[in-house]
Amino acid sequence: MKTNNNLKIKVVLLISILFLGVNSYAASPQGSDAKQDTLKRYTVSGRVVDSSTEKPVIFANVYIVSTNIGTVTNSDGEFIIKIPKELANAKIGFSNVGYKNYEILASELEEENNIIELKAAAIPIPEVEIRTSDPVELLRAALRRVDENYYENPEKMTAFYRETIKENRSYVAISEAVLDVYKGSYTKDLDQDRIKIFKGRKSEDVKKMDTVIFKLQGGPTTMVLLDVVKNPNILIAEDMFEFYEYKLIGVLNIDDRQNYVIEFDQRPNVDYPLYSGKIFLDVENLAITGLEFNLSERGIDKAANVLVRKKPLTMKVEPLGAYYLVNYRQEEGKWYLNHVRSELVLKCKWKKRLFNKTFTAMSEMAITDKTREGVVKPKSSEVAKPNDVFVENVSFFYDEDFWGDFNYIKPEDSIEDAVERINKKMRKRLTSID
Repeated sequence: MKTNNNLKIKVVLLISILFLGVNSYAASPQGSDAKQDTLKRYTVSGRVVDSSTEKPVIFANVYIVSTNIGTVTNSDGEFIIKIPKELANAKIGFSNVGYKNYEILASELEEENNIIELKAAAIPIPEVEIRTSDPVELLRAALRRVDENYYENPEKMTAFYRETIKENRSYVAISEAVLDVYKGSYTKDLDQDRIKIFKGRKSEDVKKMDTVIFKLQGGPTTMVLLDVVKNPNILIAEDMFEFYEYKLIGVLNIDDRQNYVIEFDQRPNVDYPLYSGKIFLDVENLAITGLEFNLSERGIDKAANVLVRKKPLTMKVEPLGAYYLVNYRQEEGKWYLNHVRSELVLKCKWKKRLFNKTFTAMSEMAITDKTREGVVKPKSSEVAKPNDVFVENVSFFYDEDFWGDFNYIKPEDSIEDAVERINKKMRKRLTSID
């Protein structure tokens, strides 16, 4: 199948978010006008596991029931959530794909070391209404119902954001932020999302990164671009269907609701790197409730030129994988973007060098609160741009009480260790300069 130019443009918008270069790199701290949230909150933390296997349930939703406050578990199943004192008698909810929702009074949780067990949700297939065996028709119906299933008015959101870069198994760059997100209407094409960095910080191992600069381009703006309900052209628009194969493979429980599972992969004769994965549709109203997808094995060998914006002439870059997760939460019968995650793995080879290096770049954004009141669209001059490099716009990790009352995704132990290690090096370096 001949690949048209429109397809190339759409794919570039989604996955060309990184570039490599070679330079000496010396960073300088930048100022931050961080304001403090004055809400009084208390914190509970713990781990979410499968009740049968005791394995961690990763990227599970953790939220205060009947509010917009929440977070997600990390890749070890760990969570931390800050609860306003006035909601001390509220319930904390836990949910994830394929599990029954679980709720518990906040007052019944300890401050830390809570173990939350989620039970797998089995769905009797005879009880599921199969509208059609054609998955493309289901997707078309889902797109027609966006106006019914998602908010027509803009919202103001607070979001947590984290970027990490690993060189082989070691973290060499970590950056985080609290974001102000203007989430445009799902029903108005020209009402685009906009993001402002409310407060941010970074930590970088300058010694390791002074010969190879590996940076994520796009940062938070790429996260909102991955809202494929609002931006269907990148994956599920009508003119994309011809490039994919689809299959309805079953039904899963998501937030105690039945969901169709549609599997897709790029067609074998598409001469361009596309994706494979799963799309989840609510059985009752065909809302798109989530996606899990990655660069297809059928096109990954063609992905280097799309993924890498800049590299040394003596370096060969081989993409090993690109993985994406998008999920939505329901409120009052409407869905909204809740959690987005991307991870890219590249192998870098140099001429005349014996050892190769593998870089893993991860970006993650979780909506931790939102409101439809007092929504003001920020000026274009105030917001992050698609070509921005996030780490160049935030300061170093010096504020131990950086998060204050804001919710965030608990870092894995390896990230916490890396932050402390890198900070020690940075403090030592800056002391020697002084």
